[in-house]
Parts: sequence; structure tokens; C-alpha cells
Amino acid sequence: MKRADVIIIGSGIAALQTARNLSPDLNVMIITKGNRKGSNSYMAQGGVAAAVAKDDSISKHYQDTLEAGRGHHQEEEVMALVSEGREIILDLMSEGAPFDRQIDGSLSLGMEGAHSTSRILHCGGDQTGRFLIDHLLKTLSDNICWIEEQMVFDLIQDRNGRCIGVKALDRAGAACSYMAPNIVLAAGGTGGLYSSTSNHPTVTGDGMALAFRAGAEIADAEFIQFHPTLLFVEGRTKGLISEAVRGEGAELVNDIGERIMDGVHPLRELAPRHIVAQQIFTQRQMGRDVYLSIDSITNFQEKFPSITDMCIQNGIDLSLGKIPVSPGCHFMMGGIVIDPAGRTNVEGLFTIGEAACSGVHGANRLASNSLLEGLVYGKRLAAWINNQGKHPSQILLEEQEMKKTAKEKETFEVGEFQARMMESAGIIREGAKLQEHLEWLQSIDFQFEEELGNLHPRDVQKYFMWINGMIVTKAALLRTESRGGHIRSDFREEDPAWRKKRIIHRLEDGEMRMWLDEQIKTKIYA
Repeated sequence: MKRADVIIIGSGIAALQTARNLSPDLNVMIITKGNRKGSNSYMAQGGVAAAVAKDDSISKHYQDTLEAGRGHHQEEEVMALVSEGREIILDLMSEGAPFDRQIDGSLSLGMEGAHSTSRILHCGGDQTGRFLIDHLLKTLSDNICWIEEQMVFDLIQDRNGRCIGVKALDRAGAACSYMAPNIVLAAGGTGGLYSSTSNHPTVTGDGMALAFRAGAEIADAEFIQFHPTLLFVEGRTKGLISEAVRGEGAELVNDIGERIMDGVHPLRELAPRHIVAQQIFTQRQMGRDVYLSIDSITNFQEKFPSITDMCIQNGIDLSLGKIPVSPGCHFMMGGIVIDPAGRTNVEGLFTIGEAACSGVHGANRLASNSLLEGLVYGKRLAAWINNQGKHPSQILLEEQEMKKTAKEKETFEVGEFQARMMESAGIIREGAKLQEHLEWLQSIDFQFEEELGNLHPRDVQKYFMWINGMIVTKAALLRTESRGGHIRSDFREEDPAWRKKRIIHRLEDGEMRMWLDEQIKTKIYA
């Protein structure tokens, strides 16, 4: 049984920002389901938003964030995001982070959806995530121990409910335990619940399911952002086409040449993502194919090298000037409820990044605010842990192994689950379909307090997907309005009665309890 002062689950920008800001006196362990570069952060094309231009301001970035998220925010946390985030970006510049620059040496700032000015910093054109992750990895100190290709399947709690460790499975299905007084969930979102997603294959909402089982509160699970433009080839989505392409002037057209965003929103192609995704989805429901027309973009291949490679690999002839696109699951606005330091209501358990519900994204995330969130909350959490000093756990537990003789349950095929989620709890939802989907989920042979030692390793992943599917579906059914990333065909408009009301889920006595917080407010956990 290995021990550490801090265990971080995940390897994205939030995880690495936390790790690099922790005191070198602390023993830090990073456990990741894939390899250290297998995260959504590493795949991020679009960039990171910050008000660093002379004609920009923190207040403008703040207002754009509130507008995109339809007012469903914790405003003080949004202000902290844009102000602290700006300072962190300036610090990264001083470290030599490779942000793109113009010929004269000034920053190359891009425009993306729902921003009122150009404030998106990129690295390597459309390779921002890869360049930033590589930079952060270089800055990690020697106190970091990596555990790669192991899936954390359970959190260990003492008799008082404090989180004191984790259990993980390696590729061979063998289980082992790791102990620490500080457990940090930075495991990303829930993109793997859907058949069409921009997310890395390992991102299936493990963090949210783990926290839920431990008694943590989950909020805003109905708010799922579907990115408008994923490459669409032979009936399947293949990968993200960055919003920066539209920021450079690409237009959305259907197969008869009509600009589909005309008359829909004043910002047209650069409207908030939920509006653009809904319009593309509607066109496709009408039997129309949708394309990004890139004829107006000069030097496309130089500006977007990774997108160019992806298109070529999938047989797209860019000389024709059109890229076929369709929406796909991209980002979870809700998640595990945290306070400003990243603490949850479960002692010893912390959450940062997309897995967290920090209150900064509201009902729809502003483009390129996700990497910024990871940087801000990672630094904050590290500062809080550093201030606590070392608190070594005295708890000794016997090793518990998964039963290798366990047979797989007859539950569901992953592909069927993902297709059902896309159909019923996807871009546009409807009450009857949500109810039917919920009844299907309830018919599956899982319990909320499942004894994981009795499950086949492959069933553990399905079990987490089932928990997350239940949470998302129940929340989407309860919220009888359309707001941001949650769109109901039977309740098309925003309802003022729902403004700033938050749906909360928590596991209590083996049952999923769901209730409504009447007013979004910042919580402080002890």
C-alpha cells in the first residue's frame, strides 16, 4: 500500500497546475486512467481566454461570461476567474509559455463565440492544449510520483466519512490501494456518456460518480455543452473543429448553400455555442448536411495544422473549401459542488477542473474559459493544501482485491447506452423521451451502493456511466425550461421562475436524493 500527502486523480491542466504549485516538501501522487498526456486538456485546440489586450478589460470578460452562461453563475467566482486568470496567464508568459505572437512580437489574439473582443491566446495555432500541457509537465518538481494506466474505482473513507485514500485497477484487473489525507479529483467531464463527443476516450465521468458514491453533492448536471462543429464523416463524428476556425471567418452553410446562422443571432457563427449547436442539429433533423465554408480563410493549413491533418486522415479535400460538421458533447458545466478553495462537502475530498461545479460557467460555458478555470482553481487549491501542512494518515487498511472470478453482468452495451443518451438527453430534450430513458436506466441491474468488489472490472466503467446517466437524466427532466446548454423542446423559453435555481443530487442511505437550491450562492466547507 503506497502513501502520499496528496493524491491527484487526472492529468489535465487542472491536475498539473495543482501539482506544480504544491510545496516540494509534500509527496504528491498523480494517478491517471491513461498516460500523462491522455486528457481533454491535451486535445484542446481553441485556446485560453484572458483580458491581456490594451483595449480589453476584466469587466468585459466578466460580462461576456455572464451573458454566455445566461446568468446562472456565482458572480463573485466569475470575477475571480477572469481577474486571477489574467495574472496567471501573465505569469505563464514570463515563464516562457509558447503563446503565439505576431511578426512584431505582440500577442496573436483570436476571436471566438460570444466574446465581445479578441482575447483568445493560442499555442501552435490549434495545438494550445498540447503546448500548455508540455510546458506544465516541464515545470513539475521531483516530488511527483506518476501512476499511469490505472483506473480509480473507489474512494476510501474512514468511519467518520473522511476521504483517506483510493482504490485503483491496473490494466490486468488487479486492484491496489493508495492512501493520502488529501484526495483531489481532476478527472474531467462526462463526454463519454454520448455517442458523439469531442472528448478523449478515457473521459467518462469517473470523478463525478466516485464523488457521488462518497456522499458529495452534484449540481447543474443538466447543463451539458454540445460543441457545434465536430468533423462529420460517414455518419460519425471524428474530432473537434475548433471555434477559432469560425473566429477566422468560416461560415456555416447547408448543402444548398444557405448560411444557416442568418437571422438566428446577431453574432451569427460566433453566437454562444448552445445556439449554434441547436441550429446545426435542427438543419440535420431536416435532412440537411452542414458544412464549414473556409474559402475566406487564408493560409488555413498553417493556422490550423492539427485540424488539417485530421481532415486529410479522414479523406476531406480542403481545396474544395468545405468541412462537414455536426455537434457533439464537449463540456459539462455542472459537476461536484466545490467552494472557492476546491473543497467539497466530503472532508478530505477536493475537486477542480471540469469535474467541478465552481459556478463560473453558468448554464453555458464561454469559449476558452475551461483551461482558464483549471489554471485558477489548481493554483488556489494548492495554496490551501500548502497552508495546512503535512497531516499524515494513521489509518491502516487491509488490501482488498477485486474478485477475479466475478462474471460480467448483463446490463447494457456501451454503444447502446451512448446512443440512448444522445437521443434522449442530448442537444434537444423532451419530457416524454427523458422519462422513457429514465425508466430504461432504472431497469438496469445496478444499485447506487453497489459492492464494487463483486463487479467484473469492465462492469465498473459501465456502473459509473449508469450513475452519471441517472444524474443527468433526472436533472434534465426536472428543469422545465430551456437555458444555456439545457434545451427542452416542450419548454422552449427561459423561465424567470427557474433563474438561479440549482438542482442538487446526493447519495443518502443508498438512495439518490434530489432537491432544489432556491438561490445559487458560494458555499464554504470546513
